[in-house]
Amino acid sequence: PLCSNNNPYASFGATLARDEEQNLWSTPHDVTHTEADDDRVLYNMIVVRNQLDKDSEEWQKLNYDIYTLRQTRKEVRSRWKHILEDLGFQKEADSLLSVTKLSIISDSQNMGKARDILLKLSEETNIFPTSWELSERYLFVVDRLIALDAADEFFKMASVVYPKRASGERVDDSQKAPQC
Repeated sequence: PLCSNNNPYASFGATLARDEEQNLWSTPHDVTHTEADDDRVLYNMIVVRNQLDKDSEEWQKLNYDIYTLRQTRKEVRSRWKHILEDLGFQKEADSLLSVTKLSIISDSQNMGKARDILLKLSEETNIFPTSWELSERYLFVVDRLIALDAADEFFKMASVVYPKRASGERVDDSQKAPQC
């Protein structure tokens, strides 16, 4: 019959839409999306938004906030990938940036150094937006860079490509740092 509910493909579009809603980071089907604090914040925003009427002003505001947070995350990831590629990790950039709940710190003695470098990156460069709370995901990435003996080079490159500027200072194209 044409109106059967036994069609295995009937819910395919709904499944894709649901997967997109659950995709809090940048990797589809990421089962770790609610593992980190920043992921839980985004997840909670999505839950609250989905309980509101789509035509309401609150829904529109939350939807905008969710979109903005996702775009910010994509931008930060793009900045990290850009620097990794400039350092010669063209083929490895995506895997270096991939963090799941199965990811581990390569050496527990590197944890302090990784935290210091991540804090230094947030304080001395614009690789993260000013309102960004440090993400645990990037601690794993810095740990990997330490293991590859590339963390200091990454910091130097980030300082050149994304230098820290005073809050009111603007940069035109002629003042941008040259890319290496």
